[in-house]
Amino acid sequence: MPDTAETPSAPVLEIAGAHATIRLNRPKHLNRLQAEDLGELVRLFDRIEADPSIRVLVLTGTGRAFSAGYDLNSVAERAVSASEQQSAGSAFEVVVNRLEDLGVPTICRLNGGVYGGSTDLALACDFRIGVDTAEMFMPAARLGLHYYKSGIKRYVSRLGIDNAKMLFLTAQKITAPEMLRIGYLTAMVPVERLDEEVDGLATILAGNAPLAMRGMKRAINEFARGELDEAAADQRHRDSMRGDEIKEGIKAFAEKRAPRF
Repeated sequence: MPDTAETPSAPVLEIAGAHATIRLNRPKHLNRLQAEDLGELVRLFDRIEADPSIRVLVLTGTGRAFSAGYDLNSVAERAVSASEQQSAGSAFEVVVNRLEDLGVPTICRLNGGVYGGSTDLALACDFRIGVDTAEMFMPAARLGLHYYKSGIKRYVSRLGIDNAKMLFLTAQKITAPEMLRIGYLTAMVPVERLDEEVDGLATILAGNAPLAMRGMKRAINEFARGELDEAAADQRHRDSMRGDEIKEGIKAFAEKRAPRF
């Protein structure tokens, strides 16, 4: 059942078996994120992390867009000092970094356009499956905004230096085929196939060994950031060689059946 304890416009959590979905829920404003959404998203991430039955998270939007990004007008109205502006920006950065570091694999279901800060929110997911009519736009250079450093690092590590420069410095809108070409999209599909593609990937991820995936996701993200904890990664590898997951995986392979993790 949807978790709608906050307000009708708050992000909505839906859980169906091992699959969790967070849906941004301001369709009249293209799912623009407000300051109050940031704490709610972190709360939902914590809830997902604390539930071992949840094996995969899908992040999506309601209506015709994924998200118009963070409400800069709201920030400007409330920010009466440089320190408050920094605090608002830092709060959004914390949410995006928290999403990237979630232990469960994450899929961004890009049901439409993705703009501003929400381009980084989607990029923080492990996979991005988008409709062929999607578009993206990072307007920081037009707004006079120097983007926060972890967001720039994510763009560079995931999309490459040249693509990061193109998106940040030109502030030009690009279409779904270009999003696919530069690696922003994992897959591009017609709208009628979006749910099938997302559900198929989510089912694959939910069926794999959760501890092994969690550890490898952490190592991959640390590699990308140039911050690999080699000792911890080595220890996770050694632990996996004598853990319950590998025993079940080998047994299932021998018995020619799907593993039950």
